[in-house]
Amino acid sequence: MIYLSRICPWWLARALDNPIRRLIHNPKKILSGYIESGETVLDIGCGSGTFTISMAKMVGENGKVIAVDIQEEMLQMVRQKAAEEGLESRIITLKSEPKRIGIAEKVDFALAFYMVHEVPDVEVFLKEIAKTLKPNGELLIVEPVLHVSASSFKKTLEAALLAGLKPISEPAIRFSRSMLFQLA
Repeated sequence: MIYLSRICPWWLARALDNPIRRLIHNPKKILSGYIESGETVLDIGCGSGTFTISMAKMVGENGKVIAVDIQEEMLQMVRQKAAEEGLESRIITLKSEPKRIGIAEKVDFALAFYMVHEVPDVEVFLKEIAKTLKPNGELLIVEPVLHVSASSFKKTLEAALLAGLKPISEPAIRFSRSMLFQLA
């Protein structure tokens, strides 16, 4: 499968989830203003949970985070971190399929951080995300500037438009190309 050869290996996740990265990409700072208490949010390609844990704190006791990844090892790391933080009741982990996320629940906000470039069919992927968003729901796409060219990111933005998402803003995130979308 081409998809599986393009994803970040689970054993690299611990190296990527470290204090320096959280300093550069502070989840609370990046997501502040997008997530509110009581909401249902989606962390697509959650990896080891760098953003998932912060999202769970932001949604509060009445909110929920759906953490999705294609690798069971990543989801195990998320569950372990959630248990350590006492956040198990707020986080649902879901193992996706190579070509389908597989979520039926509607969400207020979705995050795709440094993972869209790993998806084999971006148009299909973004259409599926658009279907999961509640009316006025938002999607934040963030891609690494050194790995994703401006022309590749432009193609992702075009695919988002075709999926029924409208761009709202271009948040400044270090070493990244990013766009916040809203369901049109």
